[in-house]
Amino acid sequence: MSDDRSSLHNDQHKSWFERFLQAFNDEPRSRTDIIQLLETAVQSDVIDRDAFTIVEGALEVSEVQARDIMIPPSQMVVIKSEDDPKTSLRKVIDSSHSRFPVVGEDSDEILGVLLAKDLLPLLFKDGDITNEDILARLRPANFIPESKRLNVLLNDFRTKRYHMALVLDEYGSVSGLVTIEDVLEQIVGEIEDETDKLEHEGIQVTSEAGVYLVPALCTIEDFNEFFKAELNEEEFDTVGGILVQQFGHVPQRDETISFDHFDFRVVKSDGRRVKTIQVSKSVTEEMID
Repeated sequence: MSDDRSSLHNDQHKSWFERFLQAFNDEPRSRTDIIQLLETAVQSDVIDRDAFTIVEGALEVSEVQARDIMIPPSQMVVIKSEDDPKTSLRKVIDSSHSRFPVVGEDSDEILGVLLAKDLLPLLFKDGDITNEDILARLRPANFIPESKRLNVLLNDFRTKRYHMALVLDEYGSVSGLVTIEDVLEQIVGEIEDETDKLEHEGIQVTSEAGVYLVPALCTIEDFNEFFKAELNEEEFDTVGGILVQQFGHVPQRDETISFDHFDFRVVKSDGRRVKTIQVSKSVTEEMID
C-alpha cells in the first residue's frame, strides 16, 4: 500500500514538473502562465505559499516604478543644515531611522545623506558638537527619476552599495525617497523590525491640525472611541478591513476615499495589505461643526 501511495505522489509530482517544463517550451511565454503554474504547485504542496509569494513579487517588481512606493516629502525625516546639533540628534533618536537626507535653506537643496552610525564618534568628542561636525560626515546622495523600475533600482542598490535614493520629479525637485527595504518588501512582503512601531501603536497626532495617522490594525472600536465616530463594528474588526471593503480592493499608497464623515488616505501599503492610514474629518463635516 505504501508503495502505491509513493507511486501516486511521484506521478503527481512528475505531472506538475512536466507541466512546468512545458510552460517554458510552449509559445507564447507569459507571466500569467507562470503564476498559474506556480499556483498549481502550491495546491499540490510542491512549494509553499511563502515561496509562491516571493516568486510572484519578484515577477511583478519589474512593473513597479519608484513613484509607486516612494515615501513622500511630508513623511520624510530630514536634517536641516541650520538646525542646532541638539535638534538634529533628537530627530535621529526619535525616528530610529538609520539614514537621513540633509537639506540646505532650500528644502530641495540636498547636501548629502547622514548615517546615524557616523554620529557615534561625536559622542567622544571633546567640547560641544557643532553643525560643522555633522556636515563633515555627510555622504553623497543618490538621485533617481520617478520612473525608475524597482528591479533596476534593486540592482543599483546591490552593485553600487547604497541603501537609500532620493526621487526626483520631471522638474528636478525632490518628490520622495526610496530605501532598499521598501523595494525588498515588494518582493517578500513586510519586513518588520523593532522600529516599526506605528502599526502596533495607537492613533497618532501629526503636525498638521486635524490630521491623524492610524495603523490599519487599529480596531474599529478604538477608532470610534477616539474620533467619536460610528463606523460599523459588526462586519469588520479593524480599520484596514473596512477600508479594503470600501475600496473594493487592496488600495495602494496615496489612494483616497471618503465615507462616514471622514477622509482616508493610504500612507503605507505593500500591495498585499494596508499598513498605515491618514485620517481627517471631511471638509463638509468640518463646516457643519
